[in-house]
Amino acid sequence: MRTLVTGGVRSGKSRHAEALLGPGPATYVAPGPSPEDDGDPDWVARIAVHRARRPASWRTVESGHLAAALREADGPVLIDCLGTWLTAVLDEAGWDSASVVLTATVEQQLAEVAESVRAHAHDVVLVTNEVGLGVVPEHRSGRLFRDLLGTANQRLAQVCDEVHLVVAGRVLRL
Repeated sequence: MRTLVTGGVRSGKSRHAEALLGPGPATYVAPGPSPEDDGDPDWVARIAVHRARRPASWRTVESGHLAAALREADGPVLIDCLGTWLTAVLDEAGWDSASVVLTATVEQQLAEVAESVRAHAHDVVLVTNEVGLGVVPEHRSGRLFRDLLGTANQRLAQVCDEVHLVVAGRVLRL
């Protein structure tokens, strides 16, 4: 089963995604910055909460190389979250690059991730943010992020069996 879990910030999507895999062995892929490297106390606290509730049988991989992490994982995989992955991709490519260059970079990596999700022999749960329900961001970087994450969500939803929208801790299967 391949499931995309989407929703707003603090909607309960990570907790729901974790419950989909249960307590058995799994690989948790964290594509965001390591709290040790980030220096943001709010980020450090958020990561601590996530780490504390993971079952002891889960292996954590901190990597932005999602396709490789999926290929190397043996068993179910949870990726949390695509928004932090996209931020890392854009950071590496350079936010000031032309939109065409950034879009091509994201599209290439997204195609590899989608193929790896499709090819993985075990359950895959992807967590992402639903950013298209708010106001239009004032800055170019915000609009670019929103548009590219919307594209990523659509592309990965196409290779998933189910999409779950989480709002206020409640789950709607789309």
